Amino acid sequence: MLKILIVEDDGELRQLFSHVLIKNGYTVKGVTNGQEGLDAMDSSYYDLIISDVMMPVMDGFEMVRQLRQAGNSTPVLMITAKDTFDDMRQGFLSGTDDYMIKPVNVNEMVLRVGALLRRAQMINDRRLVLGSTVMESDSFMVVTPEESFSLPQKEFMLLYKMASYPGRIFTRQQLMDEIWGYDSESDTHTVDVHIGRLRERFRNSTDFKIVTMRGVGYKVVKL
Repeated sequence: MLKILIVEDDGELRQLFSHVLIKNGYTVKGVTNGQEGLDAMDSSYYDLIISDVMMPVMDGFEMVRQLRQAGNSTPVLMITAKDTFDDMRQGFLSGTDDYMIKPVNVNEMVLRVGALLRRAQMINDRRLVLGSTVMESDSFMVVTPEESFSLPQKEFMLLYKMASYPGRIFTRQQLMDEIWGYDSESDTHTVDVHIGRLRERFRNSTDFKIVTMRGVGYKVVKL
């Protein structure tokens, strides 16, 4: 079962987040400040961290900065009452993966948690084999019997995501949310453009093809 660490000094919010996440099948531990968060990470493994920014002893930005400096890449969803661009910029520069503004819609929080965990799994898996095609996520390289080449990051992530679940249909919005992020200003036409490029690149593949499900989205099918 996936484990989530909640770093939040507001007891009511910590309890609410815990309740919602447990209800959705996660194991949860709550702590009250960044230092306690670091201590918890030292003593146990967590798949994701949800952290407030303004807390006593150590704030969320400093906690994430220290984690990243120590080489810890655990996904972090930062939740804060601050909504200025500078605050958000500081959060991302410290190593935060996603950002939500209070008051938090807990249903949206669960969706973002799921998306972050899926992205982390894609990164952790590192390598995907589909027939004679090998996809290396460390370098965005694709190796086929005929050639080896690198793809642009978004194209690689899009293909890797769909190829990880052959036959599963992904809506355009799902792909936008997971590859471009919930806050992206791009529209779903961006997905169509990238799919078109991937189709052209892999038009002669004997391992898979990308199929359009009209009015729904796309899927990768093994050949």
